[in-house]
Formats: sequence, structure tokens, C-alpha cells
Amino acid sequence: MAPLLAFSRAVDSMNAAFGRAAEWMVLLACAVSAGNAFLRYGFSLGSNAWLEAQWYLFAGVVMLGGSYTLFRNEHVRVDLVYGSLRERARIWVDVIGIALFLLPAMALLAWMTWPFFLDSWTRGEMSSSPGGLIRWPAKILMPLGFALITLQGLSELIKRVALLRGIELPHGRLHASYARPEQ
Repeated sequence: MAPLLAFSRAVDSMNAAFGRAAEWMVLLACAVSAGNAFLRYGFSLGSNAWLEAQWYLFAGVVMLGGSYTLFRNEHVRVDLVYGSLRERARIWVDVIGIALFLLPAMALLAWMTWPFFLDSWTRGEMSSSPGGLIRWPAKILMPLGFALITLQGLSELIKRVALLRGIELPHGRLHASYARPEQ
């Protein structure tokens, strides 16, 4: 299990770095949006490139932040039964869900979106909007984001299997606590 746990730690660190990048993209998207609105309404200046940059940044937040959200156990889940289960049962639900649903779906999406990016890149696809940006930087976020979620899913599966086998994890490596959403 030691090599698998080392792999898990490496994936966790990598996705934490992508998560921090996604957090900065939120700030940058807000700054671009505010600056664009200020220039457009204050000075009648604007560019479609700024609007598309906001779109690209939002895509980065979603696609690069998804794996970090999984790492932090802050993703959306169906809470019909999960919250009332004991910790070991919740870990089993996670193992089954990751193995049967998350990993196959994310791997398939990464594989299916790769040609979408590759076509855009090889053609040098540009936005149809005047002054728009090249499209492949936004399109590569899809296979990259799905691949990152796949890797994080593997990391989470490794950690949960280790817990089921009675192996202690380093402090803070598994965010498995569950808190019912406040409404």
C-alpha cells in the first residue's frame, strides 16, 4: 500500500495546486469583469477578447477546481441515506461510488473531450466574434479537468481502501467528515 499512498499524496498535492490556481482565477475573472464594465460603460471602450477571457477563466475555475473539490470532500452528493450511516459504511459507499460511477464517467469524459481540443488546436480555431481569442486554451481545460478528477478519484479510492484495511493515513490526508448542509 505504501507506493499507492505515495501516489495518492502526489495527486493530492498536484490537485491542491490546481485548486489554488482556480481560486486565483475567480479573483482574476472578477477583476476582468469589473475592468471590462468600467471601460465599456465609462469610456465606451470594450473588446470581445475581455468577455471571452472571463469565459475562459470561469472554465478554468470549474474544470481545474473540480478535482480539488473532490479532494476536500465538498462535492454535491445525494444525502438520502449517507448522512445517517456510520463512518465505515460511508467509506464503503464512497468506494463503490468512486469505482463504479466516478472513475468510469470521468475517464470516459476525458477521453471523449480530447479530440474536441485536438481538432481546435490543429486547426488554430479562433473565436467567430470580432477581436475574439483562440479557442484551444479553453477547450484543453475539459480533458485536463476530467483527467484531474479521475486521478483524484483514484487517490480517494486508495485512501478509503487503506482506511478499510486499518492503515492510518497522515493527518489531513482524508477529508471524509460529513456535515449536513444548512438550509
